[in-house]
Amino acid sequence: MSSVFTDAISSLLAPIGDLLEDEGVSEVMINGPHEIFVEKKGLVFKVENQFADEGALVSAMRAIAQSVHRTIDEDNPRLDARLPDGSRIHVVLPPMAKNGTTVAIRKFSKEKLTLKDMISFGSVSEMGARFLDICMFLGKNILVSGGTGSGKTTMLNVLGGRMPKTQRLIIIEDAAELQVTADHVVNFETRKADPLKGLDEVTIRDLVISAMRLRPDRIIVGEVRGEEALDLVQVMNTGHDGSMGTVHANNPVDACTRLETLCLMGETRIPPDAIRKMVGSALQVIVQCNRYHDGGRRTSHISEVLGVDADGNYIVKDIFKWVQTGRDPETGKYIGEMVPCNYVPTFFEDIIVNKLPFPKSNFIAPDWLRDMNKKKAA
Repeated sequence: MSSVFTDAISSLLAPIGDLLEDEGVSEVMINGPHEIFVEKKGLVFKVENQFADEGALVSAMRAIAQSVHRTIDEDNPRLDARLPDGSRIHVVLPPMAKNGTTVAIRKFSKEKLTLKDMISFGSVSEMGARFLDICMFLGKNILVSGGTGSGKTTMLNVLGGRMPKTQRLIIIEDAAELQVTADHVVNFETRKADPLKGLDEVTIRDLVISAMRLRPDRIIVGEVRGEEALDLVQVMNTGHDGSMGTVHANNPVDACTRLETLCLMGETRIPPDAIRKMVGSALQVIVQCNRYHDGGRRTSHISEVLGVDADGNYIVKDIFKWVQTGRDPETGKYIGEMVPCNYVPTFFEDIIVNKLPFPKSNFIAPDWLRDMNKKKAA
């Protein structure tokens, strides 16, 4: 992006400049020129910042669109783009947006987080982090599931950074968000069609096909939300062990169903039963990320997928899960911990063969959890 565009955007976004500079702000939400909210530590607050009027706000959005060779106007009232600092921005213009031009700016941490950071934040337990590290080493296919703003991208960044140094990783995204720190990473980003310039659209499906021919060891599809789900499943089923993707779902079982539904969205002629078996075969581990009402982002489940049963239902076993044990009356923060679920994954033999320091006792649930479950059952 040229310095001219960068300076113009900075000037036009001056009313929210302090919010974009504030490292404590993770998202800025604009509901028309006079109503702006921010997200801090997972909670949303209204701020006093305002744009002069609707025209000033629209001018800023048009400058951003121009900087990424896109158009936003009455004929194209939606925009998905990136700011010069890498933040992702989505815009909807009136009359679709009844409050006035509506904008969400998702900021990404400039710091490269690690599993140790996520442990210190309380996002995952030390034992859960060690297990995920082992899954990456063993090349298990991982699907990161969760709602909007639950920390899926952060988790994928961290896991990608744990890939063995001798392997080649290709990342495919609709809008480049991932910042995986690894020795051999290739990044692809889709392109919107531009009839005025004679440019055709390049989709995630197109890039997956190209990636398969570029000798990848692993492939990451940043966010699966369409028919490219079938391509990810085929990648996982054709020898690219350790491939990953993210999907919007509320729990591990729903993640399997969601991926199946997305596979069926295209013009595929594969029967639904066959798709279900392909999904069950491709997925090995699901990492469920959730954003809780106290603002905390936590890994709620680490689960293994064992295929489908005779009735066509997904077989998913929780290996670790986060259990809430209370709530701090002063801060309102939830109290809890990630605990093992008395389930030993089917690939435990791989852990032993590779002499990885993770004993079977790490999968045994604590006594207090067993007592809690007994009380619930009674």
